[in-house]
Amino acid sequence: MNERGKTPYHHGDLREALLVAAEAELKEKGVEGFTLRGCAKRAGVSHAAPAHHFRDAGALLTALAAVAFARFMAAMEARRSAAAGRRERLVALGLGYIDFATSEPALFRLMFASDRPDFDDPELHRVASASFAMLVEAVAAVSGGDPMQDKAAVLDVAAAWSIVHGIADLALSGQLKFLDEAGFAADRETAYRDLIRRILPKEP
Repeated sequence: MNERGKTPYHHGDLREALLVAAEAELKEKGVEGFTLRGCAKRAGVSHAAPAHHFRDAGALLTALAAVAFARFMAAMEARRSAAAGRRERLVALGLGYIDFATSEPALFRLMFASDRPDFDDPELHRVASASFAMLVEAVAAVSGGDPMQDKAAVLDVAAAWSIVHGIADLALSGQLKFLDEAGFAADRETAYRDLIRRILPKEP
């Protein structure tokens, strides 16, 4: 420990230390209050040190968003890998989406409700595209359509994303309390599962 009681970063770990500090800064101050200087202070380095890896706060938030998308995919995959059958894997993917949103609201807002990250950045573009591909593949497995060729299949993807993202956003905003009043207070997940299933085509 150093004299400030902080664990100093080791040589070569400055980038990782700044990402850890950036996440803490974002969660405490939000995007509006996020500063590179604040991240440097949290990491226990000089205010000029971040320039070795990030040219400005936007670049650091872009890198943090890429990390967030990787965790987002891991949350969805954790749910999907425990489900059996194409339909239930799609539902599970949606539950993983909601899991991430409700457990990491600051990161979720950064990913989907902020213009600070640069989505043209190659790494961020790669992981964001990969997360979308998970949804496309899961929907196509159920509907049998090809979103690259079939307009109806594109709308299936849009419907699935809209309902899952809508649930996540409404939950974060505290707008689903009426579900508790309707008897789902002890088991929101059942409500979420049934809502997601509403976008599935009827089984023959």
